[in-house]
Amino acid sequence: MSGHSVGVKRSISLLAGAAVVGLVAAGCGSGGNTGATGPSTSTQPSMGATTGSSGGGSSSANTSLDVFTNGTGFTAPSQAPQTGCTPGQYSSSHPLVAAWVYVGAPSDAGWTHAHDQGRLAVAKHFGSSVKTLYKENVPEGPQTAQVIQQLINQGANIIFSTSFGYQPATLAAAKANPKVLFEMATGTEMAPNMAEYYGAGEDGDYLGGMAAGYASKTGKIGFVAPFPIPEVVREIDAFTMGARYAHPGATVRVVWTNTWFDPAKERQAAQSLVSAGVDALADGQDSPTTGQVAKANGLPWVGYDSNQERFAPGQWLTGTTYHWGAYYIHEVQAAMNCSWRSHFYYGGLKDGFVQMAPYGKSVSASAQAAINKRKQEIVAGTFNPFSGPIKNQAGQVKVPKGTTLTVKDKYELSWFVQGVVGSIPKS
Repeated sequence: MSGHSVGVKRSISLLAGAAVVGLVAAGCGSGGNTGATGPSTSTQPSMGATTGSSGGGSSSANTSLDVFTNGTGFTAPSQAPQTGCTPGQYSSSHPLVAAWVYVGAPSDAGWTHAHDQGRLAVAKHFGSSVKTLYKENVPEGPQTAQVIQQLINQGANIIFSTSFGYQPATLAAAKANPKVLFEMATGTEMAPNMAEYYGAGEDGDYLGGMAAGYASKTGKIGFVAPFPIPEVVREIDAFTMGARYAHPGATVRVVWTNTWFDPAKERQAAQSLVSAGVDALADGQDSPTTGQVAKANGLPWVGYDSNQERFAPGQWLTGTTYHWGAYYIHEVQAAMNCSWRSHFYYGGLKDGFVQMAPYGKSVSASAQAAINKRKQEIVAGTFNPFSGPIKNQAGQVKVPKGTTLTVKDKYELSWFVQGVVGSIPKS
């Protein structure tokens, strides 16, 4: 992934307004921050706010998350205590300052909105003991370092960088400011005062693939994909394996948009898949445009990031969603307690970080039962979508029987599984 400047992913949100084309563009991709007008700052006092939740579960503040996740393939560089921290030093009269760096705006209808819901959960949970700040519409590149420094100058004690392209600047800032804590969403670099966090969305994608497989009559499914990066590749691979489990022999045709959020491009890509003869659609984009194409053509649809059922209620099947609030509360609490440590967190269905959106009315009871059974197997650890044997498009065994890809392996995934129709463009 380090060879890409695109950010690695969006998350939960409910799109505001009915017209997708009128929304402010964002996502977490670079390729230019479409629709961004430059960075701006907002300071939010710790006032009561509700945590936005989409999907089939609550986003309650479970502060017992196991952030020191084992078996990822990544190793935190140090378990040394925080530098310059005294237990009990933060209070209403001396609040901890938590800051977020956003690639879009909280109103972006996708990735940034979801992270901001997590920030609001922090504000509600801690009240006046925590002051939250954020910078929005921050371009990935040299300007990131300037924005991070501005937050440090404003007294930030912990900074969450929420787009992969922020990683170089965040790591440099962590090395230069050992008393400030830093966290990177979707990245891979760690330091004694810098952690990484994300979640196994691919497990939800497998279940979404099952839903599409059961809904498809012909087994020909289309997928509108953003950027050809490992995160999206593993999303498509998991989705395809789930679809083929439900519908043996099914294929998933991929069309790339090279954007996280561009309704016009997404619409064109989705329509091209319909023209190619697919009878079900799915996507990894930040908007529900693919669903709108599905609605216009009467095709079942699996969305992403949020419960987008209201955009195509008759076509909606389900979708993978991410819930950031509990994690942010956990990390801010650790910073306040002086118990924060560098780590690599990869949440999932088991701890509620990844959740499935509610089923649409067209999903049969038998399909729901089968998907729920598979979900419980993933939660119990008796099934992993990336356990072998797994073959690539050419029919070669890439993951032997008895082998399971680690998180690190999945972060480097660069091949499609059997059943995917399409190729991965060279960067």
